[in-house]
Amino acid sequence: MTLSVQSLAALAVEIQNGLQNRDRFTRLINSIHHALRCDATALLRYENRQFRPLATAGLAPDVMGRRFSLEAHPRLEAIARAGDVVRFPADSDLPDPYDGLIPDQQELHVHACVGMPLFSGQSLIGALTLDGMNAAQFDPYSDEELRILASLTGGALSNALLLDRLEEPASSFVPPPHRPEDNEEAEIIGESVPIRHLKKEIGVIAPSDLSVLILGETGTGKELIAQALHRQSTRAAMPLIYLNCAALPETVAESELFGHVKGAFTGAIHDRKGKFELADKGTLFLDEIGELPLSLQAKLLRVLQYGDLQRVGEDRALTVDVRIIAATNLDIRRAVTEGKFRADLYHRLSVFPLFVPPLRERGEDIVLLAGFFCEKCRSKFGLQSVALSPAAGAQLTTASWPGNVRELEHAIYRATLMAQAESRSRDVVLLPQHFSLDGGRLVVPTAPATFTASELPERSLHEATRQFQRDYIQQVYQTSGKVWAETARRLEVDPGNLHRLARKLGLK
Repeated sequence: MTLSVQSLAALAVEIQNGLQNRDRFTRLINSIHHALRCDATALLRYENRQFRPLATAGLAPDVMGRRFSLEAHPRLEAIARAGDVVRFPADSDLPDPYDGLIPDQQELHVHACVGMPLFSGQSLIGALTLDGMNAAQFDPYSDEELRILASLTGGALSNALLLDRLEEPASSFVPPPHRPEDNEEAEIIGESVPIRHLKKEIGVIAPSDLSVLILGETGTGKELIAQALHRQSTRAAMPLIYLNCAALPETVAESELFGHVKGAFTGAIHDRKGKFELADKGTLFLDEIGELPLSLQAKLLRVLQYGDLQRVGEDRALTVDVRIIAATNLDIRRAVTEGKFRADLYHRLSVFPLFVPPLRERGEDIVLLAGFFCEKCRSKFGLQSVALSPAAGAQLTTASWPGNVRELEHAIYRATLMAQAESRSRDVVLLPQHFSLDGGRLVVPTAPATFTASELPERSLHEATRQFQRDYIQQVYQTSGKVWAETARRLEVDPGNLHRLARKLGLK
């Protein structure tokens, strides 16, 4: 079997016809998959020394959420460096990035594997990978035929990416100068309708200097949204400074925000810049803004209104140029009504509010996110592969996620450790039994703390109480995704008081 001129022409027409559809990449890869009768086919986008799947055929659904770094995947690195068609020996010792990710084919020891780098001019923009269970599956196709296929695919990918950019809001079409490359930490994983809408809103507001208030439950990824806003802004080359308002003791909060001069208070042994000065010409991200003490809200409002501030202990005013992005998991309007948050500051911050949807409203994204975290686990734990079984994927999709994306991430990490301990292999498959379910919710199995007073070591009541507080707070902190604001909410205590108690108990 060969790729005739007629079949290549038909393939080219089919590829180009699909460019006007939202599923353009899927149409493209399906055409190639069927024409070459592959068992697994993938179209990958190259960005920042990693490959990101744009469309796959014959691979597990969670592959679309994975990010394959060149350092971790030698086959993909070989494709990226080759500049031409790469035919891997059927018995190649190089691990295949799709090990465990082709349904019913857990290990890819002897198989046909071809990789083709895709270029736009001289720039690498992606790769096309073909896998077949028959070791001689692609032998009938000459390198020249595969080069033509790669050229057609590369051209189609380049055009499709251009169309994607043209479909973005006009305000975000021209990237700012010196815009840093994307990285996985700042990437928003998901293709559900709520996430596509959120990405569109980010594209609209990011290039402006308007303040943004990010609203959403704990664990939804509000910090990720702040990173995306900064990365797509005209300030991207300048710093993004982070400050967690919930972790600020009131006694030092003003100094943290605005800085201080030497001798301003006991312990001020030298001048110190505050977060606003550090973020000058850049962006300041105020996380958990709802926890900021009222006494500081008026001073923050002044900086937002006039752009000037005073260090603690100094009379001279400093002028700063800072864009503010704030985030909270509180019902901020209710906090305004109850007098816990200034109405004027709320209106100043919420020029453009962004709502981050909870994971339960992003059902189709759960498997993609699971794949993303599986790949992170594979790299973190030094494993050959971490695959998500179809049954486990279905279980994750139907589970409730009160802890949202953070809870899903921790669930994948725990399941990976459980599966690794069970199999004692570097090839791990996550099964339903590696996750614990309680009424549809994934939880961490814990041993109940049942004991009698006689079993405890004798100590003073004060020390026993202190030990109980330490253990209980630590337990709730762990099950709250290691987020102090969420821990305070579950314990029904003031966040500031909890931080002080945690320090007193030696937990911070």
